[in-house]
Amino acid sequence: MASENIYILGIESSCDDTAASIINNGKVLSNVVANQKIHEEYGGVVPELASRAHQQNIVPVVHEALKKAGISKDQLHAIAFTRGPGLMGSLLVGTSFAKSLAFGLDIPLIEVNHMQGHILAHFIEEDGFNKPPFPFLAMTISGGHTQIVKVSGYFDMEVIGETIDDAVGEAYDKSGKILGLGYPAGPEIDKRAQLGNPKAFSFTKPKVGGLNFSFSGLKTAIMYFIQRETKNNPNFIAENLNDICASIQYTIIGILMDKLKLAVKETGIKHIAIGGGVSANSGIRKALKMGEQKFGWTTYIPKFEFTTDNAAMIAIVGYLKYLEGTFSESDVTASARLKI
Repeated sequence: MASENIYILGIESSCDDTAASIINNGKVLSNVVANQKIHEEYGGVVPELASRAHQQNIVPVVHEALKKAGISKDQLHAIAFTRGPGLMGSLLVGTSFAKSLAFGLDIPLIEVNHMQGHILAHFIEEDGFNKPPFPFLAMTISGGHTQIVKVSGYFDMEVIGETIDDAVGEAYDKSGKILGLGYPAGPEIDKRAQLGNPKAFSFTKPKVGGLNFSFSGLKTAIMYFIQRETKNNPNFIAENLNDICASIQYTIIGILMDKLKLAVKETGIKHIAIGGGVSANSGIRKALKMGEQKFGWTTYIPKFEFTTDNAAMIAIVGYLKYLEGTFSESDVTASARLKI
């Protein structure tokens, strides 16, 4: 089957990006993403607006993906789609579109777990990017997720640590909101952190047992700190913004790296793969590279376009499932809290 010329369409609609991608035997031919700018004015994703925008975007995005790949829909072998986790309204748009198209073309339908997509994005055929060997540890960090997963095979995954409250991306966005930065705040905090002193202000790391994470306490601590300081000096944020961002980022990276070090110690696995939107953060990438030198890790970071929510990661999972003959029934439904 692998010697065949296999074309998979991937559809991703778990949050506020409508995406479609065509993969041919593991290589990306097109990866189209329509962003929804409308959420910026609300400082976060509004579920009702997101699902409405997906309905408007999905047909043109899939059309564009096919056009860029230079193939027709009749050449597709299967359609892979994000079943969950994510926003229910958004997932329903992608799920129902994928089901209808697969039914119309009489080709297999393949459900994909969004979190597995982030992890298996490392197996997209891309020049200059190495694939992690099994077993490896995957740290998936984004606006909605923070997990450490032990990966023993393509579909043999075990979550060994996850957030008990907020995700790391949420900690960035809420901190940014307190500081008056735009949404999403992560890239702005990262940019300013590079210009500031990471040890200017100190924030207590949450005490959470094992490999689990917690970011809600840190968020609250930052809020009280800013309230206290601006009471004494109304210009405190403006005068210290770079240092505040650097100190917040330093604390967040410290939390992530502490848990990763513990995971390596507990499992004995030194191959670390990272995924999710927050993995684009320069401080996290730097800390991982330092881990290579200091602890003998080997780290794997996918191409930037495959770290944020995208459909190429859904299509690669679809391709791997297609090779195994793992298809979905036509009555499959979206699942907002789907587990790995």
